[in-house]
Amino acid sequence: MAKKEENLHIIGVIPARLGSQRLPRKVLREIHGKILVEQVYSRASRSPLFDELWVATDSEEVRTACQERNVPVLMTSPKHASGTDRLYEVMQKKPADIYVNIQGDEPLVRPELLETLLKPFRTQKEIRVSTLKTKISPEAAKNPNVVKVVTDSRGWALYFSRSIIPYDREGAGQFPIYKHLGFYAYRAEALEKFHKLPPSSLEQSEKLEQLRLLENGIPIFVAQTPFDTIGVDTEEDLQRVTALLASEANSPKTLRAKVSISGRKQGV
Repeated sequence: MAKKEENLHIIGVIPARLGSQRLPRKVLREIHGKILVEQVYSRASRSPLFDELWVATDSEEVRTACQERNVPVLMTSPKHASGTDRLYEVMQKKPADIYVNIQGDEPLVRPELLETLLKPFRTQKEIRVSTLKTKISPEAAKNPNVVKVVTDSRGWALYFSRSIIPYDREGAGQFPIYKHLGFYAYRAEALEKFHKLPPSSLEQSEKLEQLRLLENGIPIFVAQTPFDTIGVDTEEDLQRVTALLASEANSPKTLRAKVSISGRKQGV
């Protein structure tokens, strides 16, 4: 794994709301002796690329739970509409060159994902925002909760959608379909720009906040990874993740092979 550049200060942020809708209080649910947000922090902290890694929450209960487990935590406003807005508040308190948004319900995050997410900043100076994609089956792509992405030949995002893109008019099955993984890395100026922009029309239609960037001419680089993840939104997701983490110690390849589409909800 490549080392981080010494001149880039990188902060990882794990937004963690307590008021989730489909699975109430999910960030405090326990998996193998650790609460969910602690699992995310523990796995993300394996990456050597962060100068700092913080949980950002609006809940005193979450803060107390993190402090009891020696997980660095920051209190943020309860008024934020999205994790990106919470990330922006962290930026006001913690200066850095790059901020990484790691969702607090992604306990399968791994160093390889974070390396792929951040590598473009070392190799392409023009990159301001990066995210990830992974190949999925046409059957999995039918789920509107699975966000799809198409890119140009260089990896720049053309569009994100809940619909299947690209549309296979001839039914030839020649074009791969990619799931968007909701991890983001932002240069500080791009995060500032995002926060100041009003919600865009496409963003509001698809309920995908990344479209705000594309509609305002801010390019997003999409790096490909073979690793899928499961965002914990339901009891079923929690059970699947619990089983997968139990088997990971014996065979990391098994974890990669068994992870499939979770049907997670993205957006504001």
